[in-house]
Amino acid sequence: MLILNKFKWQMGNSLALCAALLGVVLNGTALAANAADVSIGEHTLDNGMRIIVKTDRRAPVVVSMVWYKVGSVDEVNGVTGVAHVLEHMLFKGTKTNPKADFSKIVAAAGGRDNAFTSRDYTGYFQTVQKSQLPLMLRMEADRMVNALIAPDEFAKEIKVVMEERRMRTDDRARSLVYEQLMATALRAHPYRAPVVGWMSDLQNMTAEDARDFYDKWYAPNNATLVVVGDVSHGEVFKLAREHFGPLKSRKLPPRKPQDEPPQTGIRRITVKAPAEQPYFIMAYRAPKLVDVEKDWEPYALDMLASVFDGNGASRFARELIRGSQIASSADASYDGTGRGPSFFYFSGVPTAGKTLEELEQAVRSEVKKIIDHGVTEEELKRIKAQVIASRVYERDSMFFQARQIGSLDTSGYSYKSIDLMTEKFKAVTAEQVREVAQKYLIDDALTVAYLDPQPVGQRKPAAPVAGVRHAQ
Repeated sequence: MLILNKFKWQMGNSLALCAALLGVVLNGTALAANAADVSIGEHTLDNGMRIIVKTDRRAPVVVSMVWYKVGSVDEVNGVTGVAHVLEHMLFKGTKTNPKADFSKIVAAAGGRDNAFTSRDYTGYFQTVQKSQLPLMLRMEADRMVNALIAPDEFAKEIKVVMEERRMRTDDRARSLVYEQLMATALRAHPYRAPVVGWMSDLQNMTAEDARDFYDKWYAPNNATLVVVGDVSHGEVFKLAREHFGPLKSRKLPPRKPQDEPPQTGIRRITVKAPAEQPYFIMAYRAPKLVDVEKDWEPYALDMLASVFDGNGASRFARELIRGSQIASSADASYDGTGRGPSFFYFSGVPTAGKTLEELEQAVRSEVKKIIDHGVTEEELKRIKAQVIASRVYERDSMFFQARQIGSLDTSGYSYKSIDLMTEKFKAVTAEQVREVAQKYLIDDALTVAYLDPQPVGQRKPAAPVAGVRHAQ
């Protein structure tokens, strides 16, 4: 299983690689470019479940995804991580087929499957030969309402999840830094808790906690089926009516506003953990995309991130890595979509002999250059062309297309807005980039987290636990 939160998607080689809004906007170009070869249709069942189908006949394959509009943002204190634990449990059999192993059935059908949990949604997916789609939908409909969540299976799986937390967070210094950054930057909003959950909550979680979460949120009227591949709209709609249509809708819990109080000054923390190198993250509170047509600041913030860290000719690469050589890495990204607060991030690792304080000041200096002098239209034109071109290849991935459609739909946007979002991004001006830098990259909205590296030998090796699965 894979835990997805926006920052951890961005980590790896660079924070800027997978910024949520940037991926949505730029990759929309790929969808638009293929418009002549594919078509999208949608249908809503009587029980409220949405069906979105994109025909792509380049191979006799389909990607099927069921998206639930529920994630860690819907958890309450004391049971953080339950959305992800429940995701694990849905592979453990149903009332109609208690001994079923979902993944073994998919593998026997020649396919691949997995699932993911994020702050805003949970998804289950399979990639199979098109003839196997009816089987996939039948099994998804079954586990939507008939999951067992047996206490004995839960007792085993919660240990798997705790080990997953140790492997991916407790034993990874940068993940710990990000976790503490969010817990410091946010005081009230559920985004402050990690998607995997706090260890104490996992240790005290029960099968009843998972069952309660399942009963509240897993319903057809809180789900979207996305199918991309060598299928027609009509045949998928027919299959969906057959397998999901009989399921009853359910009254969902009210989602109350969970507004974060305004930040009134810079916040700083230092995290000590075994690591080879020091590291820092800076997070500025920033607006998120709400109205695709009317908003302009999120698009300008996305462009600002690319100015700093969009390609090999970006300012950080040119000035901090190759120029002054104060940084061995320096990244920027903007997290502009989601149900909760958004942030503009910087992160970096200083070169040997340089300090985190020096690197932070160097980053701040680059910010000040844009605030004082702005960017040129030529710089923007080059960045737009380079970043869009670098993502065109993703149009060949059915999985990417399904993920894009599902994430937009479940996050409250629409795949129909992709072309408009692309045009809005292309329309960003140099003055707009400068304006959002002046308005939002300010200390009163800033949280800074430093990693103080401790000797690596202090880390205690974790014992392997069978059953940990990772999405590819």
